[in-house]
Amino acid sequence: MSDIAIRVENLSKLYHLGARQQRHDTLRDALTGMFRRGHQSTNSQSTNSHSDDLWALKDVSFEVQRGEVVGIIGRNGAGKSTLLKILSRITEPTSGRAEIHGRVGSLLEVGTGFHPELTGRENIYLNGAILGMRRAEIERKYDEIVAFSGVEKFLDTPVKRYSSGMYVRLAFAVAAHLEPEILMVDEVLAVGDADFQKKCLGKMGEVASQGRTVIFVSHNMGMITSLCSRALLLDAGQVVTQGTASETVLAYFSRGRFSPSSVEFAQNGRRVGDELATLLEAHIEDSKGYITAEVDIRSPFCVKMRYQLLQSVPKPPYANLHFFDARGEYAFVTAGDNYSNANGIEPGVYEAECHVPGYLLNNGTYFIGLALTFTYQGVHVSFWEKDALSVSIRDPMEETVDEMRKGYSGHIPGPVRPRLDWIITRVA
Repeated sequence: MSDIAIRVENLSKLYHLGARQQRHDTLRDALTGMFRRGHQSTNSQSTNSHSDDLWALKDVSFEVQRGEVVGIIGRNGAGKSTLLKILSRITEPTSGRAEIHGRVGSLLEVGTGFHPELTGRENIYLNGAILGMRRAEIERKYDEIVAFSGVEKFLDTPVKRYSSGMYVRLAFAVAAHLEPEILMVDEVLAVGDADFQKKCLGKMGEVASQGRTVIFVSHNMGMITSLCSRALLLDAGQVVTQGTASETVLAYFSRGRFSPSSVEFAQNGRRVGDELATLLEAHIEDSKGYITAEVDIRSPFCVKMRYQLLQSVPKPPYANLHFFDARGEYAFVTAGDNYSNANGIEPGVYEAECHVPGYLLNNGTYFIGLALTFTYQGVHVSFWEKDALSVSIRDPMEETVDEMRKGYSGHIPGPVRPRLDWIITRVA
């Protein structure tokens, strides 16, 4: 048996915006449709008839191994739901192919898969039959499904009367417990409460541990990194990158963001600051004093910024550096006011430098914000330039792995990775 659960090759899906699938119930309907098509054909002589075409997917290719948990991420409109609908056989591709090896259980948008006029109990048996299960198999799982869903009081109520949360609870319970070989879950889990989401993540992890395959679409990057071993990033219907979940999530947050390792604001024609001070330039230096955009995780580096004070002030301002990871979350903030003249500061150009030790930041890309804060008459920020600089911290995993990673394999979580002192003593 092949180890491939899903193979997608050059998959594309084209939508014609504004086009509608019409039923011609009467001769008048058919003639009206013919007239509209003829009218559109006439107009197309002077306009591009394909201007409203949208490629929801374009030449998408990837493979998923049996037992893998794969996340699919991307911004709204990237093509994630369209891809799952094709894999679930709900819609057909325009071109390309998708091979599915195994029985598929899908939980897509609310309303898919259940018959609204049937009760919850009837829909459980209906879904099992659709999956090719015998009644005895469904009954064996029935009590687990009901207990997991928490809607036992409403099992004999038509599901059209369910709230969206109740619907999703039962739908997920059915999809996860009827033993599909491939489980596909879209963003619908966002409808449930936090406790139910936690239960669902646990169940998907259990499904994966049993050797079954999970495809998970979500905007919750925490869920993606905690559940998935691998992820695909879609943008405008195309696979931008694929790799480990952590690497792909970082690519998602970094996409479209760029900051240099050196910047001169005067050359850019920008004035960053106010009547007290202006930011002139900033850059990142390695341990040898060279401007750099990438630093070995073991090596220290220096962030320098130059600013001009425009007035005499009685108290030195604080130079601030704000370090953000690729998700936009704070790694740390540091500030300094170690001026040579501590009794007061005169107008002039000043250079502030901050030394960042090795083994502090984890591997990844970091964006650095620059600020200057005065505190002699309350707190006053003269300039605050977010994402002014960026630096990539590189972990040479192929080198001295045991010495550097201390027993970890794969991605080490967290934005900081300090090398702290340990003492281990035998006591017995």
